[in-house]
This record gives sequence, structure tokens and C-alpha cells, in this order.
Amino acid sequence: MTTAPPAAVTQDLDRLSQALDATIPARTDTNLLVATWNVRAFGDVTAKWAAGPRDSPKRDWHAVACIAEVISRFDVVALQEARRSTRALWFLLERPGPSLRVIASDVTEGSVGNGERLAFLYDSDRVQPSGLVGEIVLPTVADDPARQFARTPYFAGFSRNGIEFTLASVHVLWGKNAAERLPEVTAFAQWMRAWADRRNDRNHNLMVLGASTWTASGTRSTRRSWPPGFGPPTELNTVPRTIFDDSGANHFYDQIAWFSEPDGTPLLDGIV
Repeated sequence: MTTAPPAAVTQDLDRLSQALDATIPARTDTNLLVATWNVRAFGDVTAKWAAGPRDSPKRDWHAVACIAEVISRFDVVALQEARRSTRALWFLLERPGPSLRVIASDVTEGSVGNGERLAFLYDSDRVQPSGLVGEIVLPTVADDPARQFARTPYFAGFSRNGIEFTLASVHVLWGKNAAERLPEVTAFAQWMRAWADRRNDRNHNLMVLGASTWTASGTRSTRRSWPPGFGPPTELNTVPRTIFDDSGANHFYDQIAWFSEPDGTPLLDGIV
């Protein structure tokens, strides 16, 4: 059983809440707030409000409560790097209130799978699952039947005010350099383009979220692998992604991308 947080934790959460109020747009009847967050090794949790120097993991109830406070400000959050253990996830679900729900994949097995699962956390008072959910599996190739993603991308459909949208979450293989990441990035982008182009499919308002190498500028080799019109908006290029970001070291661990017209107009119907 979780004990009540000590006064210091309550004060910390109050300060965080005030900072979020000043930073994140308020939810209204006509908007939709979607986020993506790679929470590193989000699996086990130390069952106390303050982890001690000998406790493992260092992530405690206090840390998860702070994560929950951020997530509670959005309608849907794609969470990457949830782990096989769901202790931290279940504690998070207790925090914001009964309207928070989760849809999660199974764990991708194998060493490169890293014991990870992907999850969507959503506010059931604001959005509802559309009934579409699944994992993205590459077509079988005769000379390479085992070719698949290191961590299987996961997608789920949602609906708000009668408008359906589909979110695909991905955590690409990082590897030692950009060249090792490129095959997965290319295969995933091409898969999404094919999905967007299929007729008579549930493919309206497709958005890609997660840890990837997509940037609006990108390297020449990376951009050459993208389908036409696919990528994140330029406005995201300057958004900090980690607590250790500075002006000389930008990171792109968390991204949101979609298909756009040549002038940058997003191909998303009815999403505001």
C-alpha cells in the first residue's frame, strides 16, 4: 500500500504543477494535446518516497509522481521504454485519477529488444480508443524472412469529438552511429507511407511519435530515406528533449512527425 507523500514531496509537486500551468496549453473543448516521452528504463520502482543511496532502482515514488503530473496535462501520451516490470507504470496510473487509462504492447524479446514495451496513456474523459490497435511487422522477404524491427513499433487509434486519429509509437535501434539507425528509420517511414496511401484502410490522421533520428533539417542521407512530405515540423527543432540539453548539444530522442504538403501544411483532417 502506498503511503501518503511527505510534505516535501507535496510541495515539490505543487511547484511542478505551477510550472506546467505556465508552460503547457490548457485543455479546451476544441483542442487535442498529444505528447511523446521516452522515459528511460521505466520498469521497476523503489517502494518509498525517497530512495536511499543503496536502493535500486533510484527511481522512487516521488520520481514517478512527478512523471504522472506531467502526463496528466495531456490527452494522449506515447510512452517509450516501458519495461517488462510494470510496477512503475501501475503506480503512475494511480496518481492523476480514475480517468487515466493505458494501452500497452507486449515485450519485444531478444537482446536488442531490451525488455521493452510501448504504451499509450490516455485520459478517458477526453478521448476514447477507436478499436484499432496492433504492432507493425515488416512484410516477409524471401531471402530475409527474419528481417524485423529490433523493438516492434506499436500503434493505437483514438477518437475525440467524432474525429479519429492514429498514433504510431517507435523506439528505433540506436546503435553506435547514424548509419546503424538508418535501415530501421527507412523501413518504418516507408511502411507508414504505404499505410497512408492504402485505399479503404483506417489511415486518417496518422502521426508518428517516439525516439527516432527524424529532424526537420536532418542529414542528407537521412532525409533521402524519408518518403516525400514526411517529417516533424520545423517548430520542434529548438524544443529541449532532455534535462541536460544546452544550446551546443541538441538531442532528438522524442519526436512527432506526420505527412505534409510541400508548403508544410499537415495532411491531418480535423485535428486542431
